[in-house]
Amino acid sequence: MSHPAGSSQRHRWSRRQFLSVAGAGTIAAAGAVTLELSRHDGDAAAPRDRGVPFYGAHQAGIVTPAQDRLHFAALDVTSDRRDELIDLLRAWTSAAAQMTGGHQVGTFGATDGPYLAPPEDTGEALGLSAANLTITFGFGPSLFLDGDGNDRFGLAAKRPRALRDLPHFPGDNLDAARSGGDLCIQACADDPQVAVHAVRNLARVAFGVAGVRWSQLGFGRTSSTSTTQTTPRNLMGFKDGTANLKAEGTALLDQFVWVASGDDPAAAWLTGGTYLVARRIKMHIETWDRTSLAEQEAVIGRDKRLGAPLSGGDELTAADFDAAGSDGPLIPESAHVRLAHPTSNGGSHILRRGYNFADGSDGLGHLAAGLFFIAFTRDPDQHFIPLQTNLARNDALNEYIQHTGSALFAVPPGVPAAGDRFVGDTLFAG
Repeated sequence: MSHPAGSSQRHRWSRRQFLSVAGAGTIAAAGAVTLELSRHDGDAAAPRDRGVPFYGAHQAGIVTPAQDRLHFAALDVTSDRRDELIDLLRAWTSAAAQMTGGHQVGTFGATDGPYLAPPEDTGEALGLSAANLTITFGFGPSLFLDGDGNDRFGLAAKRPRALRDLPHFPGDNLDAARSGGDLCIQACADDPQVAVHAVRNLARVAFGVAGVRWSQLGFGRTSSTSTTQTTPRNLMGFKDGTANLKAEGTALLDQFVWVASGDDPAAAWLTGGTYLVARRIKMHIETWDRTSLAEQEAVIGRDKRLGAPLSGGDELTAADFDAAGSDGPLIPESAHVRLAHPTSNGGSHILRRGYNFADGSDGLGHLAAGLFFIAFTRDPDQHFIPLQTNLARNDALNEYIQHTGSALFAVPPGVPAAGDRFVGDTLFAG
């Protein structure tokens, strides 16, 4: 990442003088040069300014073509002062705009500030491109009313109707330490170090005001959010997200993703935003890997190699749920594809944007791996909760998975342009 605009030659020179006195002038001169190199071996064509604009009507990282890596973090606000929360959101806005633009955080960055003060940027992304980094922020229900019913920041009257802890679905085995949060940060990039750098810097900026409650690393997107992307595979080996909403389908996005004016009069500030659902889903990998191919395909409802529905055709062929075989429907009644389909859920759609994860072992000889499910929806009550209830009760896939983490966040609209505006400022207006 390049040096932020407005850096001080005076501070750079004083640093060289300091090192020169210590006998390291040559090292200082070499260190003053910032190299912009791609992290990926053989990816010489990757431009240094490969970035996604931070400013816009909607936050980036929602309909942006899904990147390959994720670092997601939920934070709890430790301060009770409204002005400190606003100052944090202002600082986050500035830092996010710098990092998504391929720059270091602050005025002096990681190496050019006062030598006896902590650097403004943590520095592990020096020399890396922006790698299509997007940073998306959200507000949890506990920001409006905490667990004791306290309205710490005078926001309770503006809490959206749908913003509350998700219900406990059948089969859930939730870990409170991996659930909830006052704030969330979703950092996605095509370089894992760039994504981690983003969350690390934002957590550093938040020191004294908010602290990380839980976080999750993800790799290998499990859905496509643009027609320009191929369909990826999840850790079960199946193509995932074939029928997902796409950025190019603006009419469906308006209907099912973006909060519209009038949706919730008490939360007019959320117009142009959306809701983010996060669910940590552990896969029983070892059990799945000992299951026959025939059973795997029946559970999912798709051909494993091509991704086509079991009713025939290719990956993009519409599933025919009425097609019958000698032993019943070609796509079983309990197949995931059938139960997740809009026709089984009142026509509802959600925009999925999840990632695979592998967190070592569970201490019992099993891989701690699965899907970190992320979805964006205009109304969790109408679109996500009925869908998940249907799946939790009837999906054959439940034999092979367990939901262990859960959170819901309201994602405010984007920041229109650089200036005095900041992420979530509509919540604090008036």
